[in-house]
Amino acid sequence: MTRQRKANLLLVLVTGFWGCSYYLSDLALGEMPPFALCAFRFLLASLLLGAVLFPKLRTVSRKTLLYAIPAGLSLTLTYIGATVGLLYTSISNAGFICSLPVVTTPLLSFLVYRKKPERRMLLCLVLCAVGLALLTLQENFRPAAGDLICLLCAMGYGINLLVVEHAVQQPEVDALQLGVFQQVVTGVVMLLLSVIFESPCLPQTPAGWGSALFLSVFCTGIAFAVTAVQQKYTSAVHVGLIFTLEPLFSATVAFFFAGERLTARGYAGAALMMLSLVAMEGGPAIFRRKKQP
Repeated sequence: MTRQRKANLLLVLVTGFWGCSYYLSDLALGEMPPFALCAFRFLLASLLLGAVLFPKLRTVSRKTLLYAIPAGLSLTLTYIGATVGLLYTSISNAGFICSLPVVTTPLLSFLVYRKKPERRMLLCLVLCAVGLALLTLQENFRPAAGDLICLLCAMGYGINLLVVEHAVQQPEVDALQLGVFQQVVTGVVMLLLSVIFESPCLPQTPAGWGSALFLSVFCTGIAFAVTAVQQKYTSAVHVGLIFTLEPLFSATVAFFFAGERLTARGYAGAALMMLSLVAMEGGPAIFRRKKQP
């Protein structure tokens, strides 16, 4: 097996973890409030990463820590949208809507850096908008409250990607350290929000503990470590296409384990959104063969 194929398979596994995270979060939210769940998830993941990567984290620059603050705050917004939104919408809807950073990031880049969007992106936006409407609009043509909250996830992660992209271009910023410390910031902020607005608690049942621990260890800690290491062994097009499988995984898990069923209109909308995500990430590049050296 080639190094690239092994990297692709590991990234598919990570995407599967993220797809399962919506169902697991839904289970854990039955026993923990959303901010407390996110605090548990990110603080435990930070401790695990700190223990494993301690030699690489001992010396961290001031600039890396400064950039970790906006990166962590945008990640906080991301998981507020994803976790709170799950309280008011279905697992399938949350999985598809929270996968929209692939669309929101170019839009934010245009607003911030005035980078003119490609024609392909405009087509993808139309497909995505129509698909989102079919998936979320009810008979009264109003989206559910949870669907709107999940849009915060797509917006927050788009901001996070732009912040991190800008940060890692600075000579004093280490990408691995930034990735770990932004999770520390997210965990601390979530804990503060939980203390202020909730009554923080731990899981109460084995199922709750299992869900919360899987979210922390596999969907956050291990997922971050694997992604950070394996992305350098494969192409950006492959990574993008693999990550578009996340809503498909979440919908499949919801179908078999949560008994969720979409309407025909919902499945049509989900299909259009998947098409827009694949077209946005891969585009014409996936049809071109690489030149032989």
